[in-house]
Amino acid sequence: MLDKPILDACCGSRMFWFNKKHDKVVYMDNRQLEDTLCDGRKLEVNPDVIADFRNMPYPDKSFKLVVFDPPHLVKAGENSWLAKKYGRLSDTWKEDINQGFKECMRVLDDYGVLIFKWNEDQVKLKDVLKVLDQEPLFGNKRSKTHWLAFMKM
Repeated sequence: MLDKPILDACCGSRMFWFNKKHDKVVYMDNRQLEDTLCDGRKLEVNPDVIADFRNMPYPDKSFKLVVFDPPHLVKAGENSWLAKKYGRLSDTWKEDINQGFKECMRVLDDYGVLIFKWNEDQVKLKDVLKVLDQEPLFGNKRSKTHWLAFMKM
């Protein structure tokens, strides 16, 4: 994977990427869809690789940077625009996020960086941090959307 040293493990529609087709990124998601949202905007989830973040198809230490932006909604209708855009957490979200974090660390090279994004509109960040195996190095604490940095040491 050294030709693509960055993994976005839950790319969705690549909303936060400046370059949505960056040639050094592997965009992965567990779904693929095209839809038109209620406001007329087109939603496209078209990953390079369709895979589950809890069981990634990559060898250990494959990436220098991993972005982990898992679904954060519990209360969203299965076919709602929120679920289509952001995905949904299952009843086993604690185990899912824990396993996803472990997988991100597994595929991350030594001294690689993991960027974890979480929106605490429905599940508080403090509750998510309890299920992770590591404390973040730094991140913001002032808004509902948090960006946290971890390093594999």
